[in-house]
Amino acid sequence: MFSPQTLGFTGNYPYVPFGMNAFAALCPVKGRPREFDVDVALAAALRIFWQHGYEGASMAALTEAMGITKPSLYAAFGNKEALFNKALDLYEREKLAYMRTALDAPTSRGVAETLLRGALALQSGCDPKGCMAMNSVTCGPEAESIRTEVLKRRASSADAVIERFARARDEGDLPEGIEPVGLARHLFAILQGLALQAQAGATPEELRGLVETSLQLWPGK
Repeated sequence: MFSPQTLGFTGNYPYVPFGMNAFAALCPVKGRPREFDVDVALAAALRIFWQHGYEGASMAALTEAMGITKPSLYAAFGNKEALFNKALDLYEREKLAYMRTALDAPTSRGVAETLLRGALALQSGCDPKGCMAMNSVTCGPEAESIRTEVLKRRASSADAVIERFARARDEGDLPEGIEPVGLARHLFAILQGLALQAQAGATPEELRGLVETSLQLWPGK
């Protein structure tokens, strides 16, 4: 017969030893299946983070939009920070897919056009407006890890564009005196401005005018 000690209990509190699998086999407990679609819930969380930023997205707003309880959120996604990172992964994968294909364009102007038109389509055809990453980068000290993660991802994207423009310069695609770093920063400033203007209520036609003017002024071929 098993005693509390042989089952791994000490005092009034359970202790989980390395051999707990043997005890679990004696008392199998079937976990309840999830009563919600994880992908749908994550998409709902993405919208809340996108609209309110990391700090502005309360747990109450997240759980209400996702249609789940706090314990279900923690069980499926971890804590709020882990949920945000998963939502950011989804945002980059679905909403910013054009950024990956832009680097395959044959010219620097093609890269810029793909990025600008991709951003235009995103800001003209979806709600909420603006940039999820930009909305979350202005965090307080308690959310510094979020700011660090967002900035790290942005830096990685910028480095990829800088590298592509450096190749364009070496191939003679850019005029003399145009530096890849400065050109990439210029392009990202336009992209950020596009998102901010969309968030402030600019119409698709106004945003399109910004894109067309930027492409007309582009220094490359």
